[in-house]
Amino acid sequence: MKMRKIVAAVTGAAMAVVLTACGQGGGAGSSGSNPLIAIVSKGFQHQFWQAVKKGAEDEAAAKGARVTFVGPATEKDVEQQVNMLTNELAKSPQALGFAALDSKAAAPLLQQAKAQKIPVVAFDSGVDSDVPVTTVATDNKAAAAEAAKHLAQQLGGQGKVAMVVHDQTSLSGKDRRDGFLDWMRRNAPGITVLPPQYGGGDQLESANITKSILQANPDLKGIYASNEGSAIGVIKGVQESGRSGITIAGFDSGKAQIDAINGGVESGAVTQDPVDMGRQLVDAALKAIKGEQLPKRIDTAFYWYDKSNINDPKIQAALYQ
Repeated sequence: MKMRKIVAAVTGAAMAVVLTACGQGGGAGSSGSNPLIAIVSKGFQHQFWQAVKKGAEDEAAAKGARVTFVGPATEKDVEQQVNMLTNELAKSPQALGFAALDSKAAAPLLQQAKAQKIPVVAFDSGVDSDVPVTTVATDNKAAAAEAAKHLAQQLGGQGKVAMVVHDQTSLSGKDRRDGFLDWMRRNAPGITVLPPQYGGGDQLESANITKSILQANPDLKGIYASNEGSAIGVIKGVQESGRSGITIAGFDSGKAQIDAINGGVESGAVTQDPVDMGRQLVDAALKAIKGEQLPKRIDTAFYWYDKSNINDPKIQAALYQ
């Protein structure tokens, strides 16, 4: 019922954008010497998104472009993100950057962007649509497999492991879930992986999920958390439960995870390079505005980091605090 409500709202919003665009002129026709790139992210509260924003703003300043950067209060609020996408399209930008919370919910608005000749660059999460001219993102399946490999090694290939995943609707959520599960199935027959639990990337909800998992599974050995909010929540949940001997493998960085790794609470995590993601997003958008051909995918880097390599200059350059 909720999804039908969102789709209906999106369809109506797309019609509203058509009327607005007719009054202002399409994105392609309004480009000037300082093109506007509207960026709609999955959220705003995590340090990851602030780092993407910084990279985008730095690249825009260097290339003479303008950017707007918005995101919903939480990574569960699909309807708010859709409203933000509607508002940004109403500005008739010359290009749009979009990280979808739900890869299907915004389809009518993406089709409207195409009709307005506004090139769409997907980032962080792909979109179930042929509208985006490219996707700027981490190879999330490979990154999740890297986390699985390190967690399995730290457990000696044996034991029971839980998963706290940020969502099951975005492609990044699905890929970080499936990449972890696939690696474990192929390479770690001695490890039992419990069904994924979804905390919406919310720290409190992820902490509560973690405490419930620990209570129901006294023999649990490890937990994988698929994004910054999930990882912070898992760390808090383990600490609040009073359990020891739990090996935590996280995703993303930020001060809380860096402190937890340095303090021995978290074993390690996969970090993306969000500043570079923001830069490449803007660079791809500017090329699209000029009509240049782009590859279907632009991969951004990821690294496993733990106490052994956290001070490596290459790792430090990709950490965000």
